[in-house]
Amino acid sequence: MHESAIVESDVVIGAGTAIWHHGHIRTGATIGEHCVLGKNVFVDAGVEIGNGVKIQNNVSVYRGVHLADEVFVGPSVVFTNDQYPRASSSDWEVVDTWVRHGASIGANATLVCGVEVGAWGTVAAGSVVTHDVAPHELVAGNPARRLGWVCRCGRVLARTTDELAATTCAHCGETFGGSRP
Repeated sequence: MHESAIVESDVVIGAGTAIWHHGHIRTGATIGEHCVLGKNVFVDAGVEIGNGVKIQNNVSVYRGVHLADEVFVGPSVVFTNDQYPRASSSDWEVVDTWVRHGASIGANATLVCGVEVGAWGTVAAGSVVTHDVAPHELVAGNPARRLGWVCRCGRVLARTTDELAATTCAHCGETFGGSRP
Protein backbone atom coordinates (compact mmCIF):
# COMPACT_ATOMS: atom_id res chain seq x y z
CA MET A 1 0.00 0.00 0.00
CA HIS A 2 1.39 3.38 -0.98
CA GLU A 3 2.10 5.74 1.93
CA SER A 4 -0.31 8.37 0.50
CA ALA A 5 -3.27 5.94 0.52
CA ILE A 6 -5.96 6.48 3.15
CA VAL A 7 -7.43 3.34 4.67
CA GLU A 8 -10.11 3.95 7.28
CA SER A 9 -10.96 1.63 10.19
CA ASP A 10 -12.62 -1.78 9.86
CA VAL A 11 -11.32 -2.43 6.34
CA VAL A 12 -10.41 -5.93 5.14
CA ILE A 13 -7.71 -6.11 2.48
CA GLY A 14 -6.77 -9.55 1.12
CA ALA A 15 -3.24 -10.90 0.80
CA GLY A 16 -1.29 -9.73 -2.21
CA THR A 17 -3.51 -6.71 -2.90
CA ALA A 18 -1.82 -3.48 -3.99
CA ILE A 19 -3.25 0.00 -3.43
CA TRP A 20 -1.48 2.75 -5.35
CA HIS A 21 -0.97 6.36 -4.31
CA HIS A 22 -3.89 8.57 -3.32
CA GLY A 23 -6.27 5.63 -2.94
CA HIS A 24 -9.02 6.00 -0.33
CA ILE A 25 -10.72 2.97 1.21
CA ARG A 26 -13.72 3.75 3.46
CA THR A 27 -14.82 2.06 6.68
CA GLY A 28 -16.24 -1.44 6.32
CA ALA A 29 -14.99 -2.03 2.77
CA THR A 30 -13.73 -5.51 1.86
CA ILE A 31 -11.19 -6.02 -0.90
CA GLY A 32 -10.23 -9.55 -1.94
CA GLU A 33 -6.84 -11.13 -2.52
CA HIS A 34 -4.46 -10.26 -5.36
CA CYS A 35 -6.28 -7.10 -6.43
CA VAL A 36 -4.70 -3.97 -7.91
CA LEU A 37 -6.27 -0.58 -7.18
CA GLY A 38 -4.65 2.14 -9.28
CA LYS A 39 -3.90 5.76 -8.52
CA ASN A 40 -6.75 7.80 -7.06
CA VAL A 41 -9.18 4.89 -6.62
CA PHE A 42 -11.98 5.50 -4.08
CA VAL A 43 -13.81 2.55 -2.48
CA ASP A 44 -16.90 3.60 -0.52
CA ALA A 45 -18.03 2.37 2.89
CA GLY A 46 -19.24 -1.23 2.94
CA VAL A 47 -18.28 -2.04 -0.66
CA GLU A 48 -17.19 -5.63 -1.34
CA ILE A 49 -14.67 -6.34 -4.08
CA GLY A 50 -13.80 -9.91 -5.09
CA ASN A 51 -10.44 -11.60 -5.64
CA GLY A 52 -8.15 -10.82 -8.56
CA VAL A 53 -9.92 -7.54 -9.43
CA LYS A 54 -8.01 -4.81 -11.28
CA ILE A 55 -9.29 -1.25 -10.97
CA GLN A 56 -7.38 1.29 -13.04
CA ASN A 57 -6.71 4.94 -12.13
CA ASN A 58 -9.40 7.49 -11.21
CA VAL A 59 -12.32 5.17 -10.46
CA SER A 60 -14.83 5.62 -7.61
CA VAL A 61 -16.57 2.42 -6.50
CA TYR A 62 -19.58 3.77 -4.61
CA ARG A 63 -21.83 2.02 -2.11
CA GLY A 64 -24.15 -0.34 -3.99
CA VAL A 65 -21.55 -1.37 -6.58
CA HIS A 66 -20.62 -5.07 -6.39
CA LEU A 67 -17.48 -6.31 -8.19
CA ALA A 68 -17.10 -10.10 -8.38
CA ASP A 69 -13.85 -12.03 -8.82
CA GLU A 70 -11.52 -11.25 -11.75
CA VAL A 71 -13.35 -8.08 -12.84
CA PHE A 72 -11.41 -5.48 -14.84
CA VAL A 73 -12.40 -1.81 -14.47
CA GLY A 74 -10.61 0.53 -16.91
CA PRO A 75 -9.35 4.03 -16.16
CA SER A 76 -11.91 6.70 -15.27
CA VAL A 77 -14.93 4.36 -15.32
CA VAL A 78 -17.97 5.96 -13.67
CA PHE A 79 -20.44 4.08 -11.46
CA THR A 80 -23.60 5.81 -10.25
CA ASN A 81 -25.69 4.69 -7.29
CA ASP A 82 -28.85 6.85 -7.15
CA GLN A 83 -31.42 7.12 -9.95
CA TYR A 84 -32.75 10.51 -8.79
CA PRO A 85 -29.80 12.42 -7.32
CA ARG A 86 -30.33 15.86 -5.85
CA ALA A 87 -27.85 17.71 -3.65
CA SER A 88 -30.65 18.92 -1.39
CA SER A 89 -32.55 15.63 -1.17
CA SER A 90 -32.74 13.66 2.04
CA ASP A 91 -34.35 10.84 0.05
CA TRP A 92 -31.08 9.25 -1.18
CA GLU A 93 -31.76 5.69 -2.33
CA VAL A 94 -28.84 3.45 -3.24
CA VAL A 95 -29.58 1.24 -6.26
CA ASP A 96 -27.28 -1.78 -6.64
CA THR A 97 -25.10 -2.43 -9.68
CA TRP A 98 -23.59 -5.90 -10.22
CA VAL A 99 -20.47 -6.67 -12.24
CA ARG A 100 -20.18 -10.46 -12.41
CA HIS A 101 -17.17 -12.79 -12.54
CA GLY A 102 -14.58 -11.97 -15.20
CA ALA A 103 -16.43 -9.01 -16.74
CA SER A 104 -14.42 -6.13 -18.25
CA ILE A 105 -15.38 -2.47 -18.39
CA GLY A 106 -13.40 -0.24 -20.76
CA ALA A 107 -11.93 3.18 -20.04
CA ASN A 108 -14.33 6.09 -19.51
CA ALA A 109 -17.44 3.90 -19.60
CA THR A 110 -20.39 4.93 -17.43
CA LEU A 111 -22.67 2.41 -15.74
CA VAL A 112 -26.04 3.80 -14.67
CA CYS A 113 -27.06 2.21 -11.38
CA GLY A 114 -29.36 -0.79 -11.38
CA VAL A 115 -27.65 -2.67 -14.20
CA GLU A 116 -25.93 -6.05 -14.18
CA VAL A 117 -22.92 -6.89 -16.34
CA GLY A 118 -22.96 -10.68 -16.75
CA ALA A 119 -20.01 -13.00 -16.29
CA TRP A 120 -17.27 -12.42 -18.87
CA GLY A 121 -19.28 -9.60 -20.48
CA THR A 122 -17.37 -6.70 -22.02
CA VAL A 123 -18.29 -3.01 -22.04
CA ALA A 124 -16.32 -1.07 -24.66
CA ALA A 125 -14.46 2.11 -23.77
CA GLY A 126 -16.64 5.23 -23.60
CA SER A 127 -19.93 3.34 -23.49
CA VAL A 128 -22.94 4.36 -21.40
CA VAL A 129 -24.62 1.24 -19.97
CA THR A 130 -28.32 1.78 -19.24
CA HIS A 131 -29.49 -1.86 -19.34
CA ASP A 132 -28.21 -5.29 -18.35
CA VAL A 133 -25.34 -6.88 -20.27
CA ALA A 134 -25.69 -10.66 -20.76
CA PRO A 135 -22.88 -13.09 -19.93
CA HIS A 136 -20.22 -12.95 -22.70
CA GLU A 137 -22.03 -10.06 -24.41
CA LEU A 138 -19.97 -7.26 -26.01
CA VAL A 139 -21.64 -3.84 -25.85
CA ALA A 140 -20.59 -0.37 -27.05
CA GLY A 141 -22.01 3.09 -27.64
CA ASN A 142 -24.33 5.61 -25.98
CA PRO A 143 -26.55 3.99 -25.01
CA ALA A 144 -24.59 0.74 -25.12
CA ARG A 145 -25.90 -1.83 -27.59
CA ARG A 146 -24.86 -5.38 -28.44
CA LEU A 147 -22.05 -5.68 -30.98
CA GLY A 148 -21.33 -9.35 -30.46
CA TRP A 149 -20.00 -11.93 -28.04
CA VAL A 150 -16.65 -12.47 -26.30
CA CYS A 151 -14.79 -15.47 -24.93
CA ARG A 152 -13.44 -15.81 -21.40
CA CYS A 153 -10.02 -15.08 -22.89
CA GLY A 154 -11.37 -11.68 -24.04
CA ARG A 155 -11.33 -12.34 -27.79
CA VAL A 156 -14.38 -11.64 -29.93
CA LEU A 157 -16.29 -14.85 -30.70
CA ALA A 158 -18.84 -13.35 -33.07
CA ARG A 159 -19.87 -9.90 -34.23
CA THR A 160 -23.63 -10.27 -34.33
CA THR A 161 -26.64 -8.76 -32.61
CA ASP A 162 -28.28 -12.21 -32.63
CA GLU A 163 -27.95 -14.79 -29.87
CA LEU A 164 -24.68 -16.70 -29.89
CA ALA A 165 -24.77 -19.87 -31.98
CA ALA A 166 -22.42 -22.73 -31.12
CA THR A 167 -18.95 -21.21 -31.57
CA THR A 168 -15.40 -22.26 -30.77
CA CYS A 169 -12.89 -19.56 -29.86
CA ALA A 170 -10.10 -19.45 -32.46
CA HIS A 171 -7.66 -18.28 -29.78
CA CYS A 172 -8.21 -20.66 -26.83
CA GLY A 173 -10.45 -23.41 -28.26
CA GLU A 174 -13.30 -23.04 -25.74
CA THR A 175 -16.79 -23.73 -27.14
CA PHE A 176 -19.78 -21.45 -26.47
CA GLY A 177 -23.37 -21.02 -27.56
CA GLY A 178 -26.10 -23.52 -28.20
CA SER A 179 -26.38 -25.49 -24.94
CA ARG A 180 -22.92 -24.36 -23.71
CA PRO A 181 -22.27 -21.21 -21.57
